Amino acid sequence: MHVSHPRTVPTRRRSVLLTAAAALAVTGSLLTSPAADAAGPATAEVSPHAAQTIDDIGASGAWWVNDLENFDPRVQARVAESLFSKQGLDLSAYRYNIGGGGTGVTYAPRAPEDFLTSDGGYDWSKDKAGRYFLYAAAKYGVQDLIAFVNSAPAAWKTNGKSCGGHLKAENEQDFAGYIADVTDHFARQGVKFDYISPFNEPTNSFDSCGQEGMLVDPSQRDDIVRALGAEQRARHRRTGIIADESTSTVRFNSEIPQWISQPGTARYVSRLAHHTYDNPSDADRAKVHETSTAAGKKSWSTEICCFGKGGTGWAQEYDPTIDGGLNLSRIIYKDFATAHDSAFQWWVALSEMTGSDPLARNDDGWNDGLIYYDPNYATNGNQTLYFTKRYYALGQYSKFVEPGSVAHNVTGVPDGVEVSAYDRDGTWVVVVNNHNTTDTALNLHFNSGTPARARQAVRTSADENWAKAAGPAVRGGTVSATLAARSITTYVLDQRGHGSSALTGALVGKQSGKCLTADASGAAIGTCTGAAGQSWSYDAKGTLKGSHGYLTAGSSGLTTAAATGDGSQRWLLNSNGQIVSEATGECLDVSGQATADGSRVILYSCNGGANEAWTRQ
Repeated sequence: MHVSHPRTVPTRRRSVLLTAAAALAVTGSLLTSPAADAAGPATAEVSPHAAQTIDDIGASGAWWVNDLENFDPRVQARVAESLFSKQGLDLSAYRYNIGGGGTGVTYAPRAPEDFLTSDGGYDWSKDKAGRYFLYAAAKYGVQDLIAFVNSAPAAWKTNGKSCGGHLKAENEQDFAGYIADVTDHFARQGVKFDYISPFNEPTNSFDSCGQEGMLVDPSQRDDIVRALGAEQRARHRRTGIIADESTSTVRFNSEIPQWISQPGTARYVSRLAHHTYDNPSDADRAKVHETSTAAGKKSWSTEICCFGKGGTGWAQEYDPTIDGGLNLSRIIYKDFATAHDSAFQWWVALSEMTGSDPLARNDDGWNDGLIYYDPNYATNGNQTLYFTKRYYALGQYSKFVEPGSVAHNVTGVPDGVEVSAYDRDGTWVVVVNNHNTTDTALNLHFNSGTPARARQAVRTSADENWAKAAGPAVRGGTVSATLAARSITTYVLDQRGHGSSALTGALVGKQSGKCLTADASGAAIGTCTGAAGQSWSYDAKGTLKGSHGYLTAGSSGLTTAAATGDGSQRWLLNSNGQIVSEATGECLDVSGQATADGSRVILYSCNGGANEAWTRQ
C-alpha cells in the first residue's frame, strides 16, 4: 500500500501516449532435470515433496472505495462481482481498511473515515462504501477477511494527524480496544474478521500527508501486538494477528527478530507479513523463509504494486498490457516458489491512476490497481471500468488455486518459463508463465499424484483474457504442452492415485562442477565419478538419502544419519537451484566458494551465490 504509491498525488490530465511493449529477459531453473534427447525439450520435474500450503490470494479495499461510494449501484455491484464471484477473480482474501479518520490527509480518497465520535462513542454509519464492499466479500464467501490499519485515530498520535507521527505509548491500550470494538461490531453484523493487521509499513511515516500512515518502531511493535492479542483473547475472539507488514523483504528480515522475540509476543502472532517492494532478489526472498522458519510462523506476501518499465522494480508507469500481467505473475511465482509464502495479496483492487490514457501504456499513471476508473468521473460522468492484464494474470491463480492447495516446487523448466504446481483434493493446478517471444514446448513430469486427463486450460496473452486453450497431452506421469508466446496458462488436471516416486541422481554444484558427498563426519564436494556415494534420492517426505544415510542438518553441521522423521532431515529443492533445510531455512553452501575436491559443504543463509546453486544429474 504505502510504498505502493507515490508520496504525492500525481497530476490528473488526459492525452494519448502510446509506448511499445518491452520483452523480459529471463533464465530458467538451475536445478535441472535429465537432459533432453533429440526428440524434444528436457522434462521438468514436479517435486514429490510438498513445500507449503496456500492460505489465500487476495487484494485490498483501501482508498478506491471512497470514490466508488459516488458510483451507480449497478457499477458497484459489477465491481463486487468482478472481485469476489467465480465469474470474476474469486478472491479468497479481502483486506478491509479500518480508517484513521483522515485528519491532515490532503487527498480525499486516501482519507478514510474512522468510527469514533467526539464524545468517545461510535458512529457505525461511517465508511459507507468501505462497508458495502466488505459485506459483499462476506456475501460471496471470501474465505479470509482481513482488517488492516494504516494509522490510529489522530487523537492518539504524537502529531495529532492521521499521517506521520507515532501512536502514543499511553494510548496503545485505547488503540487495541478500538480495533477490538470495530471487529466486534462487524462480527455482530455477521462479518467476522479472520485476521487483523494493526500497523502497516511501520517504517514509512507518510508525513507528506498524501495518505494515511504512522511510524511504529520495532520496540513498539511487540507492545501493540501484545495489547491487541490480550484484548482479543479477553473477548474470546479467535481473530489472528498478522504483522509487521514490512515495506520490503530486507526490512522484514532485519526487524522481525527484534520484536517477535520479546517475551509473550509470538503467541499472539498468526502470520508474519512482508511487502515485496524494492525488487527483492531470490536471496532476499529465501531469507524471508529463513526468518519465518526461525520464528516458527508462516509468511505472507501482503502487498505489492507499482512496478514497470519492463521489470518488477518500483517505477512510475501505467501498463494495462500483457507485459504488466507477466510481471505480476512473475512476482506471485517467486513469492510462492522462493519465499515459500502461504498467501499473496495485491495492493488496491481498483485505482484511478490511469495517467493520460486508460487504454494504453503511459508514463503518467501508476500500476497500482487491477481495475481502473476515470479520475474525472465526478465532472464527466464516466463510470467505465478498465480491466488490465494484471487483473487477468492474478485470476490465473486466484480462480484456480484454492485455500488449502499444496505447493510443489518445479525444477528443470525451459529458459524463459516459470511453472507453479498445486495439489488439492485429487486435482493438480499448474500455472505456467512463458516470458519468451516465441511459442515454447514444455514437458512436465509429476512424481506424485499421477495426472490423468486435463479438465481445463485457460490462457491470458496479449489478445486473450481467460480464454479457453488447448489442453496438454497427458501420458503416464508426464504432461506435454506448447506454451503460447508471452502468455500465462493455467491447467487443471485430474489425478489418478496418490503414489509418489523419488527423484534420484547426483547433486552437482553450479560453481564447482563437483558432486555432493556426505557421511557421518560431514559433507563435501568431490569430482563426479558416478560412484554410489554421489547418488541421492529425494522423496515425498523431503528427505535426501545417500549411501551413508539421510542428509541431516545437525547442531554440529551437516552429516548423514539414520532416519529420524524430523525437520532436520527434510529439504526443499527450490526451482532456482537452492537446497533449503526445513529446520533452519538455510541453504546448502560450499564454504568459502571453494571448488577443490574435499571442500566443505555447510548450512548458510541463502544468498543467491553460485556456491548455493545445485543441478541434478
